Order: sequence, then C-alpha cells, then structure tokens
Amino acid sequence: MTMKLVVSFLICLGSASLTACGGEGALGDACGESGAEGECEDGAVCAKESDASDELVCLKVCTDQDDCDGDEECNGVDGTNVKGCRLK
Repeated sequence: MTMKLVVSFLICLGSASLTACGGEGALGDACGESGAEGECEDGAVCAKESDASDELVCLKVCTDQDDCDGDEECNGVDGTNVKGCRLK
C-alpha cells in the first residue's frame, strides 16, 4: 500500500512539472531545444541568444529587422523557417 502511494505521488509530481513548464518560457528565459514549439510563450522561439553563444533562450519572433531592438538582429533559427531577435 505504501509503495502504491509513493508511485502515485511521483507520477503526479512529474505530470505537474511538465504542465507547469510547457509554453511558459518568457523572453530571455532558458529553454531546452532550438526551434522547439511549446517551450516559450506565444510570439517567442527557443534559439541561441547570439551567434557567439551556445546558450538557448526564448527570443522574440521577428519577420524583419524593424521587429527587433537596436542591439538585436533578426536572424534565422536553426532547423526552422522562423526568425528570432538575437543579440548582435
């Protein structure tokens, strides 16, 4: 009986963690897979923060340079047809 309770608790804990993380990454938050859908908030994509960095973060989706701030550039995200505002 106790083992059943422990297993049930672990399953619930795992499910809650997955639900809480999906699609909730705000701009600048770390994420796990470049171009993956559902990790970042609407209007954002998971990609390298800059060409000089391997750190993956949620970036603002852009279609051209006017969508980005002055210190950013609108660049393609590896393996997708999406562009994100990366640090220059």
